[in-house]
Amino acid sequence: MRARAPFITANGQLALLVALAAVALDQLSKFWILYGLNLPEKFTVPVLPPLLRFTMVWNPGVTFGLFRADNPISRAAISLVALAVIIALAGWARTAERRLTGVALGLIMGGAIGNNLLDRVRMGHVADFIDATGIGFFPWVFNVADILIDLGIGLLVIDLLRPTPKPE
Repeated sequence: MRARAPFITANGQLALLVALAAVALDQLSKFWILYGLNLPEKFTVPVLPPLLRFTMVWNPGVTFGLFRADNPISRAAISLVALAVIIALAGWARTAERRLTGVALGLIMGGAIGNNLLDRVRMGHVADFIDATGIGFFPWVFNVADILIDLGIGLLVIDLLRPTPKPE
């Protein structure tokens, strides 16, 4: 008899741990920005002038403010699409054969959970606050989840471009 594949690979488990860590990092950063630094009242705080500051932006849309969700139906639609994407990524991560795939998928899932599910369901919009417009090539304000998603996508591209090792 042939051995059955495990329900979740070790790299799939790694993906889930990375996703949990990513959600925690994102949500803790937003909690600090909103309630520790109290950025909504201050609006903007210089960090490394003129390159970096924290600026409060309530983003009702998705990436770069696209697809504004200003009402409960559109917010629910965006949340459902995000949930479907997260479930699909979790299915992929469950069978991940490479460590880098697991890490990349975990970063993407964690960022999507933090931004597109938790923030949208809890607050109705996403809290963006990292303002690097002073650098010159970042024309938008973003948050930790955005960084994690972008990092995950970059790692996933690198991983997918690597040659597949031949079985021995």
